[in-house]
Amino acid sequence: MARRVVVALLGPVPWSPPGVDRAEWRAALAEDVIDLFATLNEVEVAVAVTPADRALADALVWPGTAVYEVAEPTPNAVFAALDGYDQAAVLSADVPDLPALTVGKLLRPLTTRSVAVAPVEGGGAGLLGVAVRLPVPEWLPPLDLDTATPADARAGAPAPGDVAVTAGWRRQRGPADLATLDPAFEGWEATRALLSGSGRPG
Repeated sequence: MARRVVVALLGPVPWSPPGVDRAEWRAALAEDVIDLFATLNEVEVAVAVTPADRALADALVWPGTAVYEVAEPTPNAVFAALDGYDQAAVLSADVPDLPALTVGKLLRPLTTRSVAVAPVEGGGAGLLGVAVRLPVPEWLPPLDLDTATPADARAGAPAPGDVAVTAGWRRQRGPADLATLDPAFEGWEATRALLSGSGRPG
């Protein structure tokens, strides 16, 4: 069986809801994503951060979870830091209500494809995550989860079909995204509690 790892990339969070401290908001989002990854089967779980955010990662991870320090918060930097895995997926840490099935759908194409990308739901630039068979194909360009598109990932591929586009999900990238959080949806306890404490629905 292929050795697979799913990595939560704790990139910068440029905003927070009114009345909510940005550092606390970032931590709550990341905590929910890390907790979700811990429930996944047949994958190892890791967290990636820049050195400046190592303390944040250490405060959130489960015992035994690997933490990778990377020079820049990009999937490519994370892939370069990994060793001993056959497949890897790097996902943004601002998706507190991410369904576990969406992570599985990102990994599934790697049985026949070199790369898979999950877009941000709702269109526009940005990716939810990127998954690859390791070592990373030389044709894969640098990708930024905040600005890249599936077309960017396919730009250097020998054939467009070498990059699978899987199911997307909504990221919490601005005030309008708060309305997409569904109180009836299970999970996202840390984010829910923080929003409830600020007087917002959660």
